[in-house]
Amino acid sequence: MDSHFMAYMYRLRYIERWSLMRNTNRETVAEHSYHVALLAHMLCEIGNRLFGRTLNADRAASMALFHDAAEVFTGDIPTPVKHHNPKMLANFREIEAMAAERLLGMVPEPLRDVYEPLILDAAPDGEQAELRKMVKAADLLDAYMKCLSELSSGNREFAVAKGQTEIKLAALGMPEVDWFLAEMAPSFSKTLDELSD
Repeated sequence: MDSHFMAYMYRLRYIERWSLMRNTNRETVAEHSYHVALLAHMLCEIGNRLFGRTLNADRAASMALFHDAAEVFTGDIPTPVKHHNPKMLANFREIEAMAAERLLGMVPEPLRDVYEPLILDAAPDGEQAELRKMVKAADLLDAYMKCLSELSSGNREFAVAKGQTEIKLAALGMPEVDWFLAEMAPSFSKTLDELSD
């Protein structure tokens, strides 16, 4: 029997993000997952090298690649819709869990135990919980980078989202995130010529 798992994963390139917003640059879930993987890896290494942590950056990057995999079935539900009220959020969480189970069911049996912790949003413990925090932080950072990019392109549509994301990032209280925002994020507002100087 054929496994459709990877064929579905590749279809994440057709799922667009930020559907309620006017975008100067469209972004897909596949692109977002790649960016979150880059950022999660970087945050872990910042933690390891600068703050004495012992985080598995490679594992965090793997988790990030699959963090929105269920959206191949659900699409990207905009945050204001998903978080409109607690009942709606609970319903979306249930739908996302069913979509994740469906996707996991497509993984060939000999590989299922490898992909189960990457696809399912099971309650993590220990190292998995710490890495999940890094992925969540990377997810927020990617949203922030998107806001910076859109604002730099003259698109004020993302001004409120930028402020809301800054508040969420500050609430994390993570030194890795603070360091990234101070040292690396400012470059995202620069033009190619400015980066080349």
